[in-house]
Amino acid sequence: MKKLFSTTCLLILTINAFAQSAPEVIPDPRLTDAPWTSSWIAHPDGSPYDFGVYHFRKDFELNDLPDQLVINVSADNRYQLFVNGKQVSEGPAKGDLLHYHYETIDIAPYLRPGKNCLAAVVWNFGIRRPVAQMSFRTAFLMQANEARFDYLNSGQGWKTIQNKAYTLLPAEGGRLHTYLVTGPRIHLDAGLYPWGWETLDYDDHAWISARNIGQAHPSGRTTEFNWELVPRPIPAMELEPEEAPVIRRSSLDQGKAGILFPIHIPSHSKCTLLLDQKHLTNAYPHLLVSGGSNSLIRIEYAESLFDANGKKGNRNEIDGKEIKGYYDEFSPDGQPDRLFTTLWFRTWRYVQLTIETGDMPLDIHSFNGIRRTYPFKSLAEFNAPVENLEKLWEVGWRTARLCAGDTYYDCPYYEQLQYVGDTRIQALISLYMTGDDRLMRNAIQQFADSRYSDGLTKSRYPDLAGQVIPTYSLFWINMVHDYWMLTPDSAFVRRQLSTVKTILEWYEAQMDVHTGLIGNTNYWNFVDWSAWPGNGEKRFGGVPPLRGGSSVLTLQWVYALQDAMELMAAFGQKDEKAKFQQQIEQAKQAVWKYCWDPARKLLSDTPEKTSYSQHGNIWAVLTHLIPQNEESAMIDRIVQDTSLIQATFYFRFYLMQALYQTGLGNRYLDELKPWFDMLDIGLTTFAEKPDPTRSDCHAWSASPNYDLLATVAGIRPGASGFRRVLINPSPGKLDHFDATAAHPNGIIQVMYRRSKTVAEFEINLPEGTPGQLNYLEQSFTLRPGKQTIQVQLH
Repeated sequence: MKKLFSTTCLLILTINAFAQSAPEVIPDPRLTDAPWTSSWIAHPDGSPYDFGVYHFRKDFELNDLPDQLVINVSADNRYQLFVNGKQVSEGPAKGDLLHYHYETIDIAPYLRPGKNCLAAVVWNFGIRRPVAQMSFRTAFLMQANEARFDYLNSGQGWKTIQNKAYTLLPAEGGRLHTYLVTGPRIHLDAGLYPWGWETLDYDDHAWISARNIGQAHPSGRTTEFNWELVPRPIPAMELEPEEAPVIRRSSLDQGKAGILFPIHIPSHSKCTLLLDQKHLTNAYPHLLVSGGSNSLIRIEYAESLFDANGKKGNRNEIDGKEIKGYYDEFSPDGQPDRLFTTLWFRTWRYVQLTIETGDMPLDIHSFNGIRRTYPFKSLAEFNAPVENLEKLWEVGWRTARLCAGDTYYDCPYYEQLQYVGDTRIQALISLYMTGDDRLMRNAIQQFADSRYSDGLTKSRYPDLAGQVIPTYSLFWINMVHDYWMLTPDSAFVRRQLSTVKTILEWYEAQMDVHTGLIGNTNYWNFVDWSAWPGNGEKRFGGVPPLRGGSSVLTLQWVYALQDAMELMAAFGQKDEKAKFQQQIEQAKQAVWKYCWDPARKLLSDTPEKTSYSQHGNIWAVLTHLIPQNEESAMIDRIVQDTSLIQATFYFRFYLMQALYQTGLGNRYLDELKPWFDMLDIGLTTFAEKPDPTRSDCHAWSASPNYDLLATVAGIRPGASGFRRVLINPSPGKLDHFDATAAHPNGIIQVMYRRSKTVAEFEINLPEGTPGQLNYLEQSFTLRPGKQTIQVQLH
């Protein structure tokens, strides 16, 4: 019992040391105006570009403790910074070399009288780095705000060592037969690791002096471009301990299913332990062991298990299934209480430990994780008497959280890339759930920064590989419009208008002069992971037929033009507004002329009329191509005609917007079956697409967390900046619901109760925010604060 108690205490201490976050402060504006006084530093013998892990230290004395000691820190590729053994910062936030971020923190709370120590680990994954990681060369940077602390700046007096304990394991995308670009996995040899390197009492006499490699400078204040420094635009990530997983399967007599650690593994033995976190997580693994010299521990991570046919099936079931994921390796050195973790987080629900011991037995004291997510704080609620709706809400929010870090992620396990199409939906969820617009603003700006010379944005950014999906550039315009409607930051929106115009200029140039349609343009014209037939065309996946022009692509252009036209009108650009209006009318006429099928009363995907999809017809509703009095019948055909190419989870978001726009939001809850089906097969996050799916966590599929608030509760902006609130509820068969959504001025609450004769709304609007309730063809003026409105039912 004494040993278990001491191990538990050690684990708590290591978690606390790992999960510290120093107070954030406003960056010093002087750092954006002139060259810094500090230098970037590196190991003098380390490769600038290849894989390497390096430690940097500086000891210093303090006679008097300052009330505040603000420092600014960055590195390439990444760093973790410790003060007297406690982690206080990690970074930098992802960006590109023209917008390279630094963190600004106050380390005063971690200082002590006398000797103190600053210590950092910096790593460069070289050519194996994540696709989202932009890099110039390996380096570390630190500068204090106040001149009296200049002696702390990176430069003279800093010592360094290369950590030889790390080696990279082989790339795993081929073994797993998938696109895997989140960076490499590692082998850590405990016998080579400089244990305690970050602590105050560590003996660093064998370390060598770091080498200055160049003065640091802010963006735009130099003659050459490498690291153009800008302040971090988002808060520090949240680091919180996960609950310990349970053992679901073990090859040992001890460690049976459901039993937790500690576990003793004899010498000269091999065993496996399958752990179940019970839900998906993004976390740094923490494996605490003693003994086991010359042992090898493989730690394999997976979202789900696979049967003999490669199918996932019910994610809760393990019988007849095996793990197939990426893995790290750890070789203990025989010493007590060695803690293995990774430089970057891993994603898992299931973890399998495969252990082979040598001459010395191994004790595994614990395995858990330190969850890493963007620090969103949910303000939103939606409660209604629908079976499993509470679980759907929980799973949707977990999906959104796991796809948000330094940027939005499409998926945490495979890519961790910020794609425009995904991000638009994710950002709407973020704003409605939390009111925190910083990650959305950062995403909009990063996509604008990614523009190519032809005017299009990259489809994803930061991105060292380069990819263009023209339809995603259009969704970026919709994102800017969303931001304009939902936040009061009109100055930021104004700065994006030039990019809006360059994107639309590119599209204008793609229009076929004979048909007026957009067709087979350059790049990847991705729309959805739907099963469009090939029809002899060579197309990338997710692309509709394009021969002769595409109604899907043309009407998405119109959808973006509609939002752009509103933006131009709001910011006084009348000529652009008129131009866009004309293009809208011409494009709609072309689609109607070439793609409308009067017999089926549907749009075909192309003038050939051999392919019909929900997608083009959804756009027909959202762009008002269909006369208003025929929209309801069109929605019926879209939903009921199963011969149409069907939208997957991603594009069903736009189907739901079409329901809302046509006043058919009361059908929304009936359209949630695909999401409830995911719950029924044990998913704890929402998948990329229907099975067979690669990713079990894709935030474009978390859209119900937005639509329950925006469509069922009907909470929408009634004016730009959310200056007015428009409430158009669509309760359907519900006799009551309670909804809370975030707003720039606070929260919006809508409580709905219906009897046989009366529908009653209790609505609470933020201070200074009026609104309007529309229900059953009646309108009611709303004032800030609480009010009750009763509507007689006939």
